Amino acid sequence: MRKNVFFAVMALSLVFSMAFGQAQNQECVTNLSIYVESAKVKNYDAAYEPWKFTYETCPELNRANYLYGERILKHKIENSEGEERAAHTAMLLKVYDDAMKYFPSRYPLASVVIDKVLLQRSEQLIDDEQIFSQLDQAFKADRANFSNPQALYLYFSSLVDLNTAGKRELQDVFEVYDEVVAKLEEENKSLTDEIAKLLPLEEDGSISDKDKRRLEVYSTNSGSFGKVAASVDVKLGALADCENLVPLYEKSYEARKTDIGWVKSAVGRMFGKDCTDSPMFRKLFEAQIALEPSADAYLYGGTLKQKAGDIQGALADFNKSAELETDPYKRSNILYKIATIVRKNNKVQARNYLNQAIKANPSNGRAYLLQAALYADSANECGETQFDKRAVYWLAAKTADRAGRVDPSLRSTADKAVESYNAKAPSKTDIFNSGRAGEVITFSCWVGGSVTIPSL
Repeated sequence: MRKNVFFAVMALSLVFSMAFGQAQNQECVTNLSIYVESAKVKNYDAAYEPWKFTYETCPELNRANYLYGERILKHKIENSEGEERAAHTAMLLKVYDDAMKYFPSRYPLASVVIDKVLLQRSEQLIDDEQIFSQLDQAFKADRANFSNPQALYLYFSSLVDLNTAGKRELQDVFEVYDEVVAKLEEENKSLTDEIAKLLPLEEDGSISDKDKRRLEVYSTNSGSFGKVAASVDVKLGALADCENLVPLYEKSYEARKTDIGWVKSAVGRMFGKDCTDSPMFRKLFEAQIALEPSADAYLYGGTLKQKAGDIQGALADFNKSAELETDPYKRSNILYKIATIVRKNNKVQARNYLNQAIKANPSNGRAYLLQAALYADSANECGETQFDKRAVYWLAAKTADRAGRVDPSLRSTADKAVESYNAKAPSKTDIFNSGRAGEVITFSCWVGGSVTIPSL
């Protein structure tokens, strides 16, 4: 008898719980609908209470709890002070954690840590040590999703500040710099690859509205990565000068000379900073050749031969470098580097390497910028009249503009180059006085090609 009563009570409790749960869930659904409608029109104050009830009562109900919850709480934080502001901040930090808990596929570790760090930093709740530590852990644990450009800069800049304060070694700065730059390049490459697919559609007028919007987004994001990359280099500043690099690598050489990763990074950085006259550069280069005779190694070897006056030997190494590299993106960068080296002695040869670089990677904006500079440097070599000679600057401007289109991360640099070249080209007054508006000028010098004189 007692057993029957027990089971009856348990069954009744279960029914009551289910009924209560259903009622509670229905109330959550009702409040969800209310706060979403308010949040959509940015009436966040009206959305707050129904959102708070839904989030606290039914946290797993809908991703909207976190999507709109972030917006609602950011509004509350911006419009409050003191303890109230602190309470809203604490709640938003919890919302970030819960988002990853209930919707892990939509809120990966790296993005959650980044959101929390950026919030705590804006509220002055975190110092450089904590910023770097948390971002470093997130980067190493979830590199694939660590793609926020602001966070990538903060990750590196906080470490530089710690180094300045004597709390981190210079080698740590260089290692993180390599990782951050590599990540920035990866993210931008994925964007420029998509841009390369859409640009031809835009240029021939067949692009759809959807693809046009995608192109705009890709271009904007690429521009953001370009700005961050420039800021990272500025932050590194003089820390990577030869006077710092040489003693650092001399100190570590014996212990790490068989570490191919360290050797490649060291010799690459010295090459990039033009520290190739240092005996330490040759020592590192020879270590790399012994460990891994790669494309980069032949590039460095060619540079040493060029400095020694062995031009033919240098070109042989440069070409070997390009032949060895199988990755089109990396091969394009090598060909670009070769062009920067040979441009002083042979502009035609430099352009040939740049054309190869562009063929390997049509999104290599730096190749277009260098090509534009080569054209501009040859203005006095092309044409019989002063007008025709200055017309070369239109070709330079057109080529520089192409750089910013294929790689929007270079848009700012490209725009400055375009402005500079156009300022040196014939003015509207010159065009009017010449009576040649709309005429095509063909260049008979090494530059080749043609430009159409702008119509007035």
